[in-house]
Amino acid sequence: MSVRPQDAGSDTALTGLTEAEAAARRAAGRGNVVPLKIGRSYGQIVRENVFNTINNILFMLGVILLALGRYLDAVIAVGVVVANTVVSLVQEIRAKRTLDRIAILTRPKAIVIREGATREVDPSEIVLGDLLRVEAGDQIVVDGSMVGPGRMEMDESLLTGESDVVRREAGDQLYSGSFVAGGGGHYIAEKVGMDSFANQLTTGAQAFRRVLTPLQKKVNTIVRALLLLVVYFEILVVVKSLVDSIPFVETVRMSTVIVAMVPNGLILSIAVAYALGALRMAGKGALIQQANSVESLSHVDVLCTDKTGTLTTNNITVSEVVALNGDSNTVERLLGDYAATTGGPNRTTEALERAFTGTNRSLTDEVLFSSALKWSAVAFNDGPDAGVYVFGAPEAVRALLGDDRDLVSHEEMVKRWTSRGLRVLLLAGRRGAVSLHDGSDSVTLPPDLAPLALICMSDELRPKVQETLDGFRRAGVQVKVISGDNPQTVAALAKQAGFEDEITALSGADLEGLSKAQLGELAEEATVFGRVTPQQKEQLVEALRERGHYVAMIGDGVNDVISLKKANVAIAMQSGTQAARSVADMILTQDSFGALPFAFREGQRIVNGMVDILRIFMVRIVSKALLVASVMLVGGFPFFPRQASLLSFFAAGVPAVALAYWAPSGLRHGSGLMRSIFMFAAPAGVLMSLMGLGVYLGYLYPAVDAYVGTHPGVSSVEAVQAALPIATSATTVFAIFCSVILLPLTVPPTRFWTGGSELRGDWRPTFLAVGLLVLFGVVVAIPFGRLIWDITLFPWYGWPALAAAAVLWALALRGAWRGQLVERFLGWRPAE
Repeated sequence: MSVRPQDAGSDTALTGLTEAEAAARRAAGRGNVVPLKIGRSYGQIVRENVFNTINNILFMLGVILLALGRYLDAVIAVGVVVANTVVSLVQEIRAKRTLDRIAILTRPKAIVIREGATREVDPSEIVLGDLLRVEAGDQIVVDGSMVGPGRMEMDESLLTGESDVVRREAGDQLYSGSFVAGGGGHYIAEKVGMDSFANQLTTGAQAFRRVLTPLQKKVNTIVRALLLLVVYFEILVVVKSLVDSIPFVETVRMSTVIVAMVPNGLILSIAVAYALGALRMAGKGALIQQANSVESLSHVDVLCTDKTGTLTTNNITVSEVVALNGDSNTVERLLGDYAATTGGPNRTTEALERAFTGTNRSLTDEVLFSSALKWSAVAFNDGPDAGVYVFGAPEAVRALLGDDRDLVSHEEMVKRWTSRGLRVLLLAGRRGAVSLHDGSDSVTLPPDLAPLALICMSDELRPKVQETLDGFRRAGVQVKVISGDNPQTVAALAKQAGFEDEITALSGADLEGLSKAQLGELAEEATVFGRVTPQQKEQLVEALRERGHYVAMIGDGVNDVISLKKANVAIAMQSGTQAARSVADMILTQDSFGALPFAFREGQRIVNGMVDILRIFMVRIVSKALLVASVMLVGGFPFFPRQASLLSFFAAGVPAVALAYWAPSGLRHGSGLMRSIFMFAAPAGVLMSLMGLGVYLGYLYPAVDAYVGTHPGVSSVEAVQAALPIATSATTVFAIFCSVILLPLTVPPTRFWTGGSELRGDWRPTFLAVGLLVLFGVVVAIPFGRLIWDITLFPWYGWPALAAAAVLWALALRGAWRGQLVERFLGWRPAE
């Protein structure tokens, strides 16, 4: 490769490897081969779906049942769990494959120089010794040393946690995982693949970090509480077995039924819902990097967005230039030279290059643009305009001037420009090049800078911005624009984006020196923030979160990274910097806001579906737990393992999948989500367990009498054991009837069914209930079906009696809901 140490400052030396050298090094195993990590790995998906705690316990109990010769019990008890797991596993893996293919398109790219030519490559194509070029916003993808001219301001916060940028020049080390905050240059790949700093840093650490949403936290709380309940019941079973000398095989069978009370399907349902949600979003122009970010978006009540490159396209053009201290030809030549000379090109200097012809001057010193300074400066010593020139925000540059009188007469013009949403920049300078840094490398500008020109630049709104922001506001989401640009410019652009005429706009200066409480109040009240630093953006997001808001942040630049990391939901633009994309939960792959309303509705749909699923799961769990406790008190057990599996299939398995697919969008549950679930499940579970106990006893004792009548001299224990299959079968049938009727009560198609849920008008769950009843009828009508599921026939008149009991349960439950009896009993204020 043609880079020698003595040539480090020469442009001509930067020719890179030849393609033959690169191919040879790749063949020798010196390439940047690193597995692409997107979301959970296949191993994690299998482990979390198959080998979780509850499944492992059920598998162990299944093995014990096999060892005891209860083959059918083992197969059915474990088989239902395996079937549910396989369905969720297949759906999630299918979604992951699709998302992985799409995610490759958004993977950070690298610019490599080979044989003197530059081209964009995937990081996996880099080999040891490659020469790479980076610009502001680019990610360092392998470790290496900087070579050639120029300097860079590096953001290493993702590696070190330090927010301060670090200056790098030729010979300095660059680390993978860091970002170019300003400037640009070249570096040589010295450590690739698993040898790079970023990969060594994450070796042994979990590559995929999951931040739980409010819904996930609630589900986890429910699962933990039920785990404690299961442990308590298992202790009761062991004690009862010891006291009553119950055979070990029966103890294992009872344990299998009790362990199944933990709603393991809830966790699987959430995983599948997220995977399918991410898959739907991929078709709408958004890549989901954090699995739960779609659902998380539905909780957002404050949406913060950057302006340049986010609300606008960042297709910046020069609209007008007004010379302040010289002729326009000189100013245009200066602007062209400035753009051609700076070592930190960006969208603004690119617009200058397109508008004005310039010459790359001999650079003697430079201050790269940063969001903190809001200006950049160059010093060059050749050409007719040799000197020091500063370019940036008027407010920031004006503070550096020795004399600003030439600006005063143009203040009204600047106001007109900003009121139209145009961006205004100021060029200042002086003849004669001097150093821009002192001995300690601190920035020091000459005191006699003079204003030279005001430059007006325009940008355009991204497609569907106005409709999207209007939709969020109608949904009760506050929208705030946080930008480094002039507050008046941002406010004017916000009006174009559909904000109300009365906009409260603040500048970064207004936020300085405030206490946390004061900052929180201003963050709450204002809608537009201009001339803010990256740190102030982060503070605003943090202040909103501390006031109880769920905050989403949309950004595209390096200056947005720390605020994106602070937000509950981080959203980046595909055309934005690699730095922003790497920390985002969601990437808008077409740079269009049009994907956000769909994501918001999809998130609501996931939440609504999970609430319905939680309701039916909790009714089954509450009724089953109370019924088990009640029957154990009178000396028995309400279900055999296969009967419990059949009940689980009809009461939760099929309904959970259907309700997840049919869930509507629209926010139906606020902060009282857990209360609404409790108010739904408590009366349903209590009534079902009480009537279930009546059914169990009502079918047990007649069966005992009948058995004693046909078997004179038999002991009461033997008679009860002989009658148990009829009692447990009747209890199972009653519970299935109630669970099927629960579907239209959960999703009421007409007002007749309302009470626990509001009117939906959706008949599909009702049709599903009818279909499940027909399927159950087929199962119990076939001898093989009864054998498989351990259902014992009882007299024909027992079936309509159980159906009538289920209808009576539904009517009593509807009355309890409508009368809000539980709320009144507990002294809670009934819902309006």
